[in-house]
Amino acid sequence: MIDLYTWPTPNGHKIHIMMEETGLAYKVIPIDIGAGDQFKPEFLKISPNNKMPAIVDPEGPGGKPIALFESGAILIYLADKSGKFLAKDPRARYTTLQWLMFQMGGVGPMFGQAHHFRRFAPDKIPYAIERYTKETRRLYGVMDARLKDREFLAGPYTIADIATFPWLRIYERGGLKLEDFPNLKRWYDAIDAFWRASILKEYFGKEFVDTYCTIKEVEADRFYAEPTARDFEWYLRTV
Repeated sequence: MIDLYTWPTPNGHKIHIMMEETGLAYKVIPIDIGAGDQFKPEFLKISPNNKMPAIVDPEGPGGKPIALFESGAILIYLADKSGKFLAKDPRARYTTLQWLMFQMGGVGPMFGQAHHFRRFAPDKIPYAIERYTKETRRLYGVMDARLKDREFLAGPYTIADIATFPWLRIYERGGLKLEDFPNLKRWYDAIDAFWRASILKEYFGKEFVDTYCTIKEVEADRFYAEPTARDFEWYLRTV
């Protein structure tokens, strides 16, 4: 069983989606980034950059344990381990990897900065808000154009989609509307609908999922501030 060190953030959600999609057995070990768990010596041995998520697989390559940090590296590892969502054919594999790197180097950092300066920064800095909102909009446009003539970012559903989807769940924080990017919205809605239908209902039943779908983002925010053990598992399952 893989130990997954995580917290409910877009980067954490990537790995939860991958774990559930592949069916790999895993155990959640919460890393409360608000309480500073990421700086504890025992976690730094696994993730020296004090970032989550991270994993420890006791049955790594050659049957020996392996610890990994960085969500992109973890996704590649889990794809290779499970044989899912990353093609072996070189051309298809590199197409997927380039869009995974697009998320790692563009979508994550730029969306994160936009969310921070628009919502969390103690002082409103117009230059920063404009800069990162504009870059977020540009990246939305890149994805929208890419998805004009294909269902998913790399063609079939891959780890590139798994990595990108969680960052679109909180698009309101970037000051944008998915309706302005029809191809991207179609992609988002397809993944969101599949996730709710095939994963959430398995764990919680239709009534729970239908209720969850009506919850506003502001209500969900309490899971960041006051996560009980049950809330934490619930929130991670509802990526």
